[in-house]
Amino acid sequence: MSVIFAKTPKGVSEMETRSGGLTPRVRRLLIMVDGKRTVEDLRAMALADDLTHTLGLLEEEGYIQVHQALDVAADDNGALPSITAFRELPESPDGRELDMARHFIVNTLKTFCGQMTHLTIVEAAFTAKTHAELREVFGPWYHAMVETREGRRRAEELREDLLKVI
Repeated sequence: MSVIFAKTPKGVSEMETRSGGLTPRVRRLLIMVDGKRTVEDLRAMALADDLTHTLGLLEEEGYIQVHQALDVAADDNGALPSITAFRELPESPDGRELDMARHFIVNTLKTFCGQMTHLTIVEAAFTAKTHAELREVFGPWYHAMVETREGRRRAEELREDLLKVI
């Protein structure tokens, strides 16, 4: 699927006022979003390991929106699909998925960051009782992953795997 994003009025305002507190890297990506470039074009230009995550954050914060989706049908209301980071929350917590997400977080932290690092993230993952609570751990986990060289290389793959169950 090829997706083209465009800035929303909030995104255009951010370009003028810089009031959103975006980091320079995120702001650069917002500048590149022009309603003409596909995500693949942006990936080639940005050279960012976490492009999909950053685009999802910009979309969630209301700075950009899907302008056009190529090779993808709109839903019954004519709305284009979103690439927002998280799927819809399940009506009731799925214990199996929660356990899978917890173990994935712990195992990836051990593998990429070391055995006894980021224990607060591990603790938060195991005390989370719902998908919403576990999603609060996602940001710190992702930042811990991209702090390491190998984690940075595999950031998109790891992110996608975790998002399947979180």
